[in-house]
Amino acid sequence: MPKDVLEASPMPPVGLGPLLSALGEDLDPELAVLALTHRSFAHEAGGVPTNERLEFLGDSVLGVIVTEYLFITYPDVSEGDLAKRRSACVSQRALARVARELGIGSFLLLGRGEANSGGSEKDSILSDTLEALIGATFLSVGLDRTRVMVLRLLASTLAGAATAGAGLDWKTSLQERSAELGLGVPSYEVRSTGPDHARVFTAQVLIGGDVLGEGTGTAKKYAEQQAAEQAFAALVGSDA
Repeated sequence: MPKDVLEASPMPPVGLGPLLSALGEDLDPELAVLALTHRSFAHEAGGVPTNERLEFLGDSVLGVIVTEYLFITYPDVSEGDLAKRRSACVSQRALARVARELGIGSFLLLGRGEANSGGSEKDSILSDTLEALIGATFLSVGLDRTRVMVLRLLASTLAGAATAGAGLDWKTSLQERSAELGLGVPSYEVRSTGPDHARVFTAQVLIGGDVLGEGTGTAKKYAEQQAAEQAFAALVGSDA
C-alpha cells in the first residue's frame, strides 16, 4: 500500500490488535488498513486507495467458501435451495451482523461526513468492509486458512440458513411465487443517484407491468432484494 495511506490514516496498523484477534488471523498490516479504508475517507484524503478492490476479491472468496460448504454439507438439497441458502449467508444483513460482533465499526477509516452520519453502524459499510477483510485474509494467508476463518465467523448464519424460508433469497422466492400464480417473470428497473463515493440505488420490481415493490440500497443487488421482499408480501397478501 502507498505510504501516504498509512500516513493519512487516523489509526495506525499497531492499533488493529483487537480486531485481528477477533478474526483469529495475522493479516498483513498494510492490507488490513486498506481493507478498513472506506471510499469517503479516500475521497477526503485526496484519492488514496480504497477497500473496494479487496471487497471485490473478498466477495468472490466468500462465495466460493460458502458454496463449497453448502454443497458438501447438504448433498440432498436442490440447486435452487442451495442458491437461496447461499444468498442468505452472504447477504448484507448477515455480514453486517458478523461485522458488529467483530467490532469492525470501531476500526473503520471514514470521511468526516460519513462518520458524522453514523457510517460506522451502516449495514452496507460494515458488510462491505467484512468482505474486504476476507479478501485481505486470502492474500495474507491463503484459501485454506481463510476458509477456516470464514466458516467460524459464519457458523450460526450457516446453521440458521438450513431452516429459514422465503427470506433466504427474496428475488428467487418472488419469481417462484409469481410463477405459481401465473403472473409471469418479475422485471426490475434500477436507477442511481449521488456521487460515486456515496451512490444510492433505487429499484422497482414490476410484474405484468405493475409496480409491486420498491427498495433502496448502496448496491443494486440490495435495492432489488428489498423491492422483491415488498412485492413478495404483496402477492402473499393478495392470495390470502
